[in-house]
Amino acid sequence: MRFPISWRTPSTWRLFRSDDRLLMILCGAFVGVCSGLAAVALSRSLLAMLSWLAPYRQYGWAFLLPALGAALSTLFLNKIVKEGAGHGVPEVIYSVSRYGGLLRLRSSFSRLVSSFLTIGSGGSAGPEAPVVMSGSAIGSNIARLFNLNDRQRVVLVGCGAAGAISAIFNAPIAGMVFSVEVILGEWAAANLIPIAIAAVAGTQTSHFLQGKQIPFAHRQFDIAPLDILACIGLALFTAVASILLTRAIRAVHHRSDRLRLPVWLKAALGGCAVGLIGLYMPLVLGEGYHAIETMIAGHFTTGIALVLLACLAKILATALTLGSGGSGGIFAPSLVIGSFTGLAYHRLLTLIWPHVGWVPEGCFALLGMAGLVSGILQAPLTGIFLIVDVTGGYDVILPLIVVSAVSATLCHYMEPASFYLKDLVERGQLMRPGTDARVLADLEVHELLETDCITVPADMLLRDFVEVVKRSRRNLFPVEDEASGKFVGLIDMASVRPYLFDPLMYDAVLVGQLMNTQVETAAPDEDVAEVLSRMDAGNLYNMPVVANHRFVGMVSKSSLLDQYRNELMVQTHHLNR
Repeated sequence: MRFPISWRTPSTWRLFRSDDRLLMILCGAFVGVCSGLAAVALSRSLLAMLSWLAPYRQYGWAFLLPALGAALSTLFLNKIVKEGAGHGVPEVIYSVSRYGGLLRLRSSFSRLVSSFLTIGSGGSAGPEAPVVMSGSAIGSNIARLFNLNDRQRVVLVGCGAAGAISAIFNAPIAGMVFSVEVILGEWAAANLIPIAIAAVAGTQTSHFLQGKQIPFAHRQFDIAPLDILACIGLALFTAVASILLTRAIRAVHHRSDRLRLPVWLKAALGGCAVGLIGLYMPLVLGEGYHAIETMIAGHFTTGIALVLLACLAKILATALTLGSGGSGGIFAPSLVIGSFTGLAYHRLLTLIWPHVGWVPEGCFALLGMAGLVSGILQAPLTGIFLIVDVTGGYDVILPLIVVSAVSATLCHYMEPASFYLKDLVERGQLMRPGTDARVLADLEVHELLETDCITVPADMLLRDFVEVVKRSRRNLFPVEDEASGKFVGLIDMASVRPYLFDPLMYDAVLVGQLMNTQVETAAPDEDVAEVLSRMDAGNLYNMPVVANHRFVGMVSKSSLLDQYRNELMVQTHHLNR
């Protein structure tokens, strides 16, 4: 059967290419379906792995299972696919902020395999970061397949992240908000439609393959004003837990880096420690969603001391898993730790004020989940909509807003950068669209060069230099060694003006005697932000650019400002399209 019109025909393809919104909607839907398939594949494989290993957990040697999984995960990442260990999400954010969303094709499956080994064997981590990495890489490579530009590729990376989160949690709104709030970092109206379509496509893919299910069954809670007021205290608890988890992971990571051992052995040692904790407290193993369901339902019967112990054990197990090189995400552990924190806080309230009719403890467990996610990611909207989506209830929206907003704010004061962004900020690699760092990062020194400077030899007489000054429109004159052509200094008109009006000095003074030899110079390949920083530190308006000891041009703040404005206009135009 032959169709009269095919999408492959030049006219049809030109139609899609000419209509940017239609193109991005169709590509976003395709990316959403693909990232949804990746999420379902990881979810199904984790369930199969955990079920297969469950009978062996009763044996004393079972603590070696997480060690084996972590070691295999690290070997796979480092030796087979040649990717370093990490959460994946910071790498996606960096690719968006610096390289227009360029991600390698192998990243679409590498973290799926490595996290399957880590989490499936019992490591304390979640599946969301790997599927975000996978979905983002799928979006990036689909953009490359269709030869899309940088702006369109960034949007498809966001579509992949949204589709992945939506599918793994069955939470389309949370997936969309996470993508915009955390991955892209800007709320451009043109980005929202394709990302929303991708979130819906990812969710529907999960529905089709796994059924329309809500991860945690919702129960109706009657929220009183006193409960909302108590949420301020809960936010303080969740903020402390968020900071504790962040710093524990970083502490284990730094200590692991100092060990002079193969990376796979470091991961194995961390996994072994997790396995030992799991022998006495099995709740810390894996993603831990079964514990959350028990707490929301109000069936977690252990006392407050054991709840706090379980919370600390989960923090330690997560830090050992991710800090030592295991592969996985922070979402699932945050949800578990948050529910433990909320449960402990509720029991503390009932212990202090036993006669107050507090809302059931399952509600505080649910609110604690939002507080942890909002705090550790410093993304309150993601925390709010994730909990609303995964529980299927909106009756707790007011306390959710209070806990998420206060927790994120407190965490920001204690840790200015979120868990995913801290390393990027410390390395100066976080460059959100339209920010000063991003605009400067897109500029290069050779774009700023002013080449109308007249160079003079060091052995030139002052009389001859006066004639050069008459022909020049600049106040700075680079000085070169006549024999070698090397840059040796700079003459500033402000410092030599007294000599220019004394004819007796014309035949007695050489240029080399007047030049400044202690001159700050820039290299052609130097970072523009670094050049500007050195100019500000030295109170300089101009800086010579020198390559291989030879003067190639001058950089001034005026030329930098002109190029900065042009680049800012280009980026702003892209954001508003």
